[in-house]
Amino acid sequence: MCSLFNKPELATFNTAFGKFGLFTCFDILFHDPAVSLITQLSVDTILFPTAWMNVLPHLTAIEFHSAWAMGMRANVLAANTHNPIFNMTGSGIYTPSRSEAYHYDAESMNGHLLVAEIYSHPSHFPTPLPTVNWSLYATTVEGFHEDPTFSGFIFHDDFTLCTLGKEADNLTVCQKSLCCHLSYRMMKQEGELYVLGAFDGLHEVEGQYYLQICTLLKCGSMDLQSCGQTTKTAKSSFDFYSLSGTFGTNYVFPEVLFSGIRLAPGLFQLFCSLNLKVPDLMFYIHFKNLKILYEYQRWCSSGSDQFCRTGRGNFE
Repeated sequence: MCSLFNKPELATFNTAFGKFGLFTCFDILFHDPAVSLITQLSVDTILFPTAWMNVLPHLTAIEFHSAWAMGMRANVLAANTHNPIFNMTGSGIYTPSRSEAYHYDAESMNGHLLVAEIYSHPSHFPTPLPTVNWSLYATTVEGFHEDPTFSGFIFHDDFTLCTLGKEADNLTVCQKSLCCHLSYRMMKQEGELYVLGAFDGLHEVEGQYYLQICTLLKCGSMDLQSCGQTTKTAKSSFDFYSLSGTFGTNYVFPEVLFSGIRLAPGLFQLFCSLNLKVPDLMFYIHFKNLKILYEYQRWCSSGSDQFCRTGRGNFE
């Protein structure tokens, strides 16, 4: 059943352990009601029941929902229906700093109870979160070179891509007003191809919304045309990488996904500059089997308001 409203209702309730907001399914992809609950009503924790069909490489449930919590600096309690036949799996307890608990099982029909201890007011504890400018670091980057690029479609969007041809490098790829900067050091396995990609445009499949995306991902094979195809495993490892982009707003959602569809709690940092970074091996665990890393931005302005504010409806 589909219920379509002229203006999405902002549903909240107060408790002794913080203010809660509620939305469902594809609501999370749009400004209203999802972003408004945080920016206008100062909600601490989102309750998020969903029937989320996983779409690699950028819209797997645990991947995007955890990134939304980090980008919007709120707790997200995501309860996905578990139906692997329809590729629906992936629930979690997510905070601005990490994924506290999550469950992803595409093989069995067994459910799983998740329990975690989290801060009730995540924007203030343990210390107040600093103000973020997602583009500040990227606009100061100098000395990165632009390698030859090619086009590749990822979930029906036409990305500008360039290959990671060396084991260590500094690369930039641009599309329209978006430039994505990558520094990395890796141990590349034979038969694996990785690319840096940028997309700045209107997504028009299963809804319309404007996106800016910086992505580092593994291709399906050594064929350039396979970049963006579904792939669930990887063998190459990264000792270090830093990814940043010249995004147009602060609605940016950073993701890291491991081989085997696993998250990376505690293995990467967000800097207030801001860029997504995995420090050197001496400070952090060796970063193995990276399948995809990306920053996914919902771009909202007066010029794109019709594509940004509301979805096609609330599905129940």
